[in-house]
Amino acid sequence: MATAIKLSFEQFQEQYGQSNGAYEFWYGEAVPKAMPTWLHALLQKIIGRLLDEKGFVSGGEVELRIVTEAHPRPDVIAVTKLPSGLYQTEGAAVVVEIISEGDDLRYLREKCRRYQEWGCGRIYAVDPSDRSVSEWRDGSFTKQFNLAGIPTQRIWEVLDSVYSEERNSQQ
Repeated sequence: MATAIKLSFEQFQEQYGQSNGAYEFWYGEAVPKAMPTWLHALLQKIIGRLLDEKGFVSGGEVELRIVTEAHPRPDVIAVTKLPSGLYQTEGAAVVVEIISEGDDLRYLREKCRRYQEWGCGRIYAVDPSDRSVSEWRDGSFTKQFNLAGIPTQRIWEVLDSVYSEERNSQQ
């Protein structure tokens, strides 16, 4: 039986470092990230801005370097204070993963389990296909009506407003 060879982080960087963020380093593997869409990008921006308004400092696609074996890049993270270094090396107060078409939900659950192990506070999955927000706690997702104190309806209202403004400006 063949055994897959695990990559070191250095090998990952050599082989995938120029891929413009198309892969995450995950326990010796290069795991592909879903191709970004406008919807995904807008949700990242909206959620980040709303978290900032709640008093957090947010960022999109910030590489977590909490453990040496995995360096995922959640769609949005938020902290109460910026770290001193270039990367997030401690659990973030809020982690948000936005579900994209083609995402492997098993990988999403594994990432959320690890985020919790690494000391991340609130961990969310946002699903634009049904406009739902779920929070990860102790091994499962529970549908929520707020994301770190932000009413989920507000996220969708802002998204609809952006799309509405864009459509109006094109007419």
